[in-house]
Amino acid sequence: MAVDERERHELHRRLDEVLGADVATNLMRHLPPSGWGDVATKQDLDHLGTQLRLEMATLRGELHREIADVGGEVQGLRAEMHRELRDLNHSLSRTYLAGNIAVMVAMLGVMLTAIRWL
Repeated sequence: MAVDERERHELHRRLDEVLGADVATNLMRHLPPSGWGDVATKQDLDHLGTQLRLEMATLRGELHREIADVGGEVQGLRAEMHRELRDLNHSLSRTYLAGNIAVMVAMLGVMLTAIRWL
């Protein structure tokens, strides 16, 4: 049960009457501001520390798994980009070759026409 301010004041007044002002003030300073039920013990802090370490370990594991997943996705994207670039290179090479052949055929036609006119 928490002690309210009125009860604290009454306690201080009675201590002052029985023990004197200095001792009463010193004793009141050693009381927690809100009651003993709200004071954390070393065992409470140890338990909290254990819980926090477990939670951090869980989060660390999740983070490592997500990083590994992202790494796998990046590898997949690299492979896909490599295939796309290879296909594009082959397509451009065929287009370039076909264009060169068309120009050579056209030049051959121009040359044969020029030879006939001579």
